[in-house]
This record gives sequence, structure tokens and C-alpha cells, in this order.
Amino acid sequence: MVADLEVTDGKLADIRLSGDFFLEPEDALGRMSDALEGLPADAPVRVYEDAVERARQDAVMVGFDPHSIVITVLRALGRSSSWADHQFELLDTGLQHPAMQMALDEVITRQVGDGQRPPTLRVWEWASNAVIIGSFQSLSNEVDLEAAARHDTTVVRRISGGGAMFVEPGNTITYSLYVP
Repeated sequence: MVADLEVTDGKLADIRLSGDFFLEPEDALGRMSDALEGLPADAPVRVYEDAVERARQDAVMVGFDPHSIVITVLRALGRSSSWADHQFELLDTGLQHPAMQMALDEVITRQVGDGQRPPTLRVWEWASNAVIIGSFQSLSNEVDLEAAARHDTTVVRRISGGGAMFVEPGNTITYSLYVP
């Protein structure tokens, strides 16, 4: 999606939205562009989203949604979303096996990225000792698997990068911040 626009006297002007997506009826894109015309260039995300949603009416959007239009407009303005534009969900997944914690990390990351879940702060505890390695690390270079087995330590890989870390129940503060 692309947004070309001007800012005149602090207001959005000459908005042209385009991109590779499916929209029915075609005139809905013009209605959504028109709905943004004249809004303050520094308005919060919610103001833009409400305007686009009202203009959308019953249009069928495939490959994009009103929020993606707003993010595209914000990027065209040189500002993306700010912390104040989001309401964070606090999620405590509690005590779980290390493999389950890493699976939750991946699922929640994808949900937030796909717009199925709001920005989220997750805190959790480990049910057992573990060595967590980053997505691009070499298992054989980072972990002595025989020693891990002797010390009843699970080895799991996380979806994100970064270095290896050792965690144990009751001694590790763990959190993830998921944002669009």
C-alpha cells in the first residue's frame, strides 16, 4: 500500500491511496481517501481509523484493512504510531514448560503482527531449567548437550535473535513486548 499526500496548514490534503490489494466496490478507496482529507496531520491513530472505517461502509477489503491504510498514511507523514496510539494488553502466562513459553512467544508475535491481538506485554515464569538460544545461533557452538542433560536442563530456540541465556524457575524475570 502507498499513500501520496500533502500537508497544507497542518491538515492532510491531496491524498492518493494505491497498492496491490483487492477492494470491492472500487470507489471505496476514494471514499476512504476523502474521509482523511482535512484531518489534522498530527491526529492520533484512532481519529484516522474512525474516519476510514466510517467511509469503508460495507466494502470488501482483501490484502489490507483500515488500520493498514492508517499506518501507510502515518509513514507518508514521517511518523508511525506512538506509544500513546496503542492500548497494551497485559498477559501473564504463568508457569509453563520452556518449549511452551517459546511457542507462545511465536504465536503472540504473529497474532500482534497480523492484527489479531492488540500490542501486548507478556510476563511469565519457567517451569524448569532451560538454555534458550536465539533463532540464528548454532546449537553445537552454544550448548553442551551432554551437560544440559546431566543438569536436567531443557534446550529450546526462540523466534527472535540474540544470545543464549540460562533460565531457572524462581530466579529469572522474563517478559516480551509485542508491538505492531
